[in-house]
Amino acid sequence: MSGIGSFLSSFLPTIHADSPEEKPATETEAPAEDASAEEPKEEEAEEEEEPEDPHPAIRAECEARAECAPMKHHFEKCQEKVQAGQGFKGEECVEEMFHMMHCSEKCAAPQVFSKLR
Repeated sequence: MSGIGSFLSSFLPTIHADSPEEKPATETEAPAEDASAEEPKEEEAEEEEEPEDPHPAIRAECEARAECAPMKHHFEKCQEKVQAGQGFKGEECVEEMFHMMHCSEKCAAPQVFSKLR
């Protein structure tokens, strides 16, 4: 077994966990720390804001359309039934959610991809 271990160790370096060395803080290092603390604030101000994701709004519009509205209604009724405790034990509305999401994503995909271009 030591033959395999020595063979593998010849390819992989051995790393030992040592405690990091503590360096005493000097007066010359203190201003450098203050300057580095100010830099992230400046960088944050320079960063551009991320544009708003249009997908949730487009998906909501698609769920309200005539082709997806019945599936959304069926999913909501299932959720109400399960939350009221009227469903059978362990009932989940996964199938209803799947059908609703499939319909809304099928409608939303072309619109989302056209906005990405």
